Amino acid sequence: MKTYSCYIDGAWRSGSSSTAVVDPGTGEQFAQMTAVGRSETKEAIDAAHRAFATWSNLTAMQRADYLLALTDELRARQDEIAEDITRENGKPFPQGRGEVGMTIDHLRWFAEEARRAYGRIVPPQADGKRHLILRQPIGVVAAIAPWNFPLVLSVRKAAPALAAGCPVILRPASQTPVCAVKLVECAERVGFPAGVFQLLTGPAREIAGELMDNPLVRKLTFTGSTEVGKKLIEQSAHTVTKVSLELGGHAPVLVFGDSALDDAVEGTAIAKFRNTGQSCIAANRVYVERSIYDRFLQRFTDRVKSMKVGYGMESDVEVGAMVNEEALAHAEEHIRDAVDRGARVLCGGERVSGTSGWFLKPTVVADVPADAVCMREETFAPVAVVAPFDSEEEAIAAANSTPYGLAAYAFTSDLTRAFRVAERLEAGTVGINDAVPSTSNCPFGGVKESGVGRELGSEGLDAFLETKHVSIGGVR
Repeated sequence: MKTYSCYIDGAWRSGSSSTAVVDPGTGEQFAQMTAVGRSETKEAIDAAHRAFATWSNLTAMQRADYLLALTDELRARQDEIAEDITRENGKPFPQGRGEVGMTIDHLRWFAEEARRAYGRIVPPQADGKRHLILRQPIGVVAAIAPWNFPLVLSVRKAAPALAAGCPVILRPASQTPVCAVKLVECAERVGFPAGVFQLLTGPAREIAGELMDNPLVRKLTFTGSTEVGKKLIEQSAHTVTKVSLELGGHAPVLVFGDSALDDAVEGTAIAKFRNTGQSCIAANRVYVERSIYDRFLQRFTDRVKSMKVGYGMESDVEVGAMVNEEALAHAEEHIRDAVDRGARVLCGGERVSGTSGWFLKPTVVADVPADAVCMREETFAPVAVVAPFDSEEEAIAAANSTPYGLAAYAFTSDLTRAFRVAERLEAGTVGINDAVPSTSNCPFGGVKESGVGRELGSEGLDAFLETKHVSIGGVR
């Protein structure tokens, strides 16, 4: 069984202990990952600080060349890394391969954006002065990535920081470190200088504690739960460390009576069941106009019943394993609560028998009341909960009745309604007749308790740049 190491200051390092990496599809350990602590984290921060002077002084085109070389290396290993994602995350292999593809696209985007960190010249208000506005890299960046999209969300953080001129210390989720190791292997192979891109795994309290307490870390970028995000905001106050946080979601889908029904059914299925429902922008609440409610339920249930569930490396699998037993049990609790409150299970609702992995049959729960737990809390699972609505006002009110606002979806053929609904939905991303709205060249992030800041787009580079005003006097 292979033991993977951390990467600190250009060298692979082992710690005093290790953690198991388990395949959710089998429930069996297939690798182990070394664990380091606070002292090694401080070493990494010091190395990153030393590397900052050189890395930030490279031209944008030079940094872009490193990122483009990294894309080539990832592309050469994409099937290998996609299989690693499936083994440690449980998602179907084609979705893992798609994640590698999106990772490559993010890297290419920020390689190109690196040259667009524009400043400006401001007309003076007093004679003899000139004003320059500079955009400069912020400094050492700590990146904490989640398990559900372990590769692409690591790169969403690392790529813009590296492009801006900032060294990155990456801490992947303990459940899914292998693809992050492979990413850093690729960076080492193409010659990233020591200290520029480092990898740490181990106890969150020790690693995150040092990252948040050390004044040399000038930016933290994190994807995870709102609960943890709030704690990081509190910790950041001690050193006034800037933070970008992509936190929990509870995305609504509004299906209007004038929508193209087949498109709405398929789009809702994709938005809900992609990545086995374990996505922060997954469709957690489906609201359907009453005039088409029964027809939607019938077609949607038929579509969900047709989904093949199985181990991610099997052919034609659409829904893979959930990440662990705790996640599976949590989903079952949400289903039971909804049924206890009068909802109906139209399909699924139980574990897949005859397997040692953590599989839940794709589930549709109808007539779910507003006070059900799944209508108030995120169900991170292949469970679609559906309820009817009678008016646009009612639908928007229901969609916005949450402290979260990461993503929202609507299906309609009325262009006027599309604009009206998009403007009124309280979410950082809105998909209108689009179940997969995220793209490298557009900003991504949440409102309300779903986060602070934006990733991707030109905003993604801005997150790692400081703005400096230079006023020059004595100009005659």
